[in-house]
Amino acid sequence: MTNALSKLLETRDWLMADGATGTTLFNMGLESGDAPELWNTDKPANITQLYKGAVDAGSDIFLTNSFGGTAARLKLHNAHTRVGELNRAAAEIGREVADREGRIVVVAGSMGPTGEIMEPMGALSYAAAVEMFHEQADGLKAGGADVAWIETISAPEEYRAAAEGATLAGLPWVGTMSFDTAGRTMMGVTSAQMVDMVEKLENPPLAFGANCGVGASDLLRTVLGFSAHGTERPIIAKGNAGIPRYVEGHIHYDGTPALMGDYAVLARDAGATIIGGCCGTTPEHLRAMKEALETRPRGERPSLEKIVETLGAFSSASDGTDDSGPKRDRTNRRRRRD
Repeated sequence: MTNALSKLLETRDWLMADGATGTTLFNMGLESGDAPELWNTDKPANITQLYKGAVDAGSDIFLTNSFGGTAARLKLHNAHTRVGELNRAAAEIGREVADREGRIVVVAGSMGPTGEIMEPMGALSYAAAVEMFHEQADGLKAGGADVAWIETISAPEEYRAAAEGATLAGLPWVGTMSFDTAGRTMMGVTSAQMVDMVEKLENPPLAFGANCGVGASDLLRTVLGFSAHGTERPIIAKGNAGIPRYVEGHIHYDGTPALMGDYAVLARDAGATIIGGCCGTTPEHLRAMKEALETRPRGERPSLEKIVETLGAFSSASDGTDDSGPKRDRTNRRRRRD
């Protein structure tokens, strides 16, 4: 079935996604510890502004304000009975913004991790995870989302559960994992293992890739890992705007718009088709990325040395695929609570 994202993927050789949701909302006054999803009903004008910032900067895709929209995450704010309402509102606002444009703009329903550890290491069963993601995806679809955008996942079981939940809701989906532990996800998945996992799914994504993590250099090394493993599926690169630093009591990302422009071009040349930013990425960064993608010719696949020279050093010596990185300990079935 043709949808907005697949139509764009058929006609374009790169697409630009959006930037940071949390960074933008904190700049609008969201307090640490508050649930951003509550703003979908409490401050819809702010969410409209969030979406329009990306669209006006040239993004072809923007994510809804629903990253923590599962019952497990909303329960922390006593809002677990409002899953359908809050996710629907997030997508409805997005639909209004997208439909006012004179071009195709994809409303991507953000679905982040539940925050729970799945069996056998934790208490969350696969069936329960599927049910939570299905509930969230139903709300996003009801609000008009074009696609489910599963993101920042660490465990393969949770990735598969989110994909199944989106499929049960009748939404096409894409999915990214966060490779933030010496080239692996927190649960030990490498770039090569993710490619293998994605290609074995009965309901494969329209695109897959990496988001967040440590910094832009590390993320591009992961993208090179995807490409080297031989996938022909569109790859997503959504890296942070530099490295987080504490400045006067606040987290500040040191990546300039110029650096993110360089990152976007390197991501495209490394094999990514959908290119965006994650934490710290503002509309100003997005405009620089858009200009760079439109004006700089496609180049050769960048070497690791070129990435370091342009964006800065990697946070670890290994990308995890050489077995020197941390691995998942499947014998530890209980998570210690500190």
